[in-house]
Amino acid sequence: MSVYRYSVWFAKGLREYTKGGFTAAEKCFNQKSFTDDLAAASKRSFMITGANSGIGKETARALAKSGATVHMVCRDEQRGEQARQELLQESGNQNIYLHVLDMSQPSNVCKFARDFAASNRPLHVLVNNAGCMVNTRTITEDGLEMNFATNTLGTYILTRELLPCLTSQESPRVITVSSGD
Repeated sequence: MSVYRYSVWFAKGLREYTKGGFTAAEKCFNQKSFTDDLAAASKRSFMITGANSGIGKETARALAKSGATVHMVCRDEQRGEQARQELLQESGNQNIYLHVLDMSQPSNVCKFARDFAASNRPLHVLVNNAGCMVNTRTITEDGLEMNFATNTLGTYILTRELLPCLTSQESPRVITVSSGD
């Protein structure tokens, strides 16, 4: 990277990704539109992958508190159920469901999505949040590299297979979360 490009990137980073950048962006935040969006969420159904911790759990928490139907998709049943119980207790919302699925197993992702679609349960929003960052090369049972299988292929298969379910609803959304940890 050239010195110029690095300098521009660095200046942009200082301006946008620091406390000062957050404070500047916060001035433009419209709390009323956020509240209105959450109120509308109470009539919708959401599926969130990786919903037992981090961003996924916080998303599930906010939606559960708004009264939305929340489908938590988690790899670990014990951790998923623990998170679900916590959200049930905090929100009082009984429409929180746990689905156990390892996103690194393409055949299981495909089967899960097809079974969910066949159940005729409404789904308005899919939040693809589950991900991994394995620093040493790890191969799945299917012979795929773990990061690719989880972060790319699993997300793609789940989204593709749930599209008919999503598009049968009004204003469907697919949100894919990514981080650089």
